[in-house]
Amino acid sequence: MRLPDRARFANFYPGPNRESLQQLQTFVEQRESGSFFLWGRPGEGKSHLLMAAAQQVNGQGGQAFYLSLAAPELPSPAVLAEGMEGIDLLALDDLEQVAGRREWEEVLFALYNRVRQQGGRLLLAAQSRPDQCGFMLPDLVSRLQWGLVFGLRPLDDADRIRVLQLRASGRGLDLPDEVAGYLIKRYPRDLASLCALLERLDTVSLQAQRRLTIPFIKQVLERET
Repeated sequence: MRLPDRARFANFYPGPNRESLQQLQTFVEQRESGSFFLWGRPGEGKSHLLMAAAQQVNGQGGQAFYLSLAAPELPSPAVLAEGMEGIDLLALDDLEQVAGRREWEEVLFALYNRVRQQGGRLLLAAQSRPDQCGFMLPDLVSRLQWGLVFGLRPLDDADRIRVLQLRASGRGLDLPDEVAGYLIKRYPRDLASLCALLERLDTVSLQAQRRLTIPFIKQVLERET
């Protein structure tokens, strides 16, 4: 799977989650066997961090594999049944999507044991803590809690503005405070939706050779409705 270039530790705005970011970077850099479980609400940056970790391992000559269990065309559990234990870092996102599905839980339990025995690393993410995801197998829950477990705290509006400005800067855009504030007050507040909106506005502003101003944004979005 090709990972998006924008998913890097360097362009993740930590806000109140600086400790979680630092702990994850240490986990990736030390290259020691173990597991790291990251949980938090949708749009708080879990997927960004998992992809960033995989990018870093691959960039350093290692082998990382990222898989979202919320993918529209999710493969069968067999994709994790064998061979994955040889990978330096296995990043599995959206674990809550397979909670309560016994076949998946059994494969995850066996995979966890194999990876640990082979000295590999597991990076896992879900919307809730391991014991609150709805898993049926107590042994799986126990395994998921063996390693480091960190929750991402929600960002406030000031932090969301900084995230949008960081993302805009990476695209060569100037996003003044008042324009970013307008976006988070008038449109979906989760970061995934806001960043997708920013990408659309970037494309349109480039075509029109216009700066991102509130009147221009209103004009663009009124045409789309």
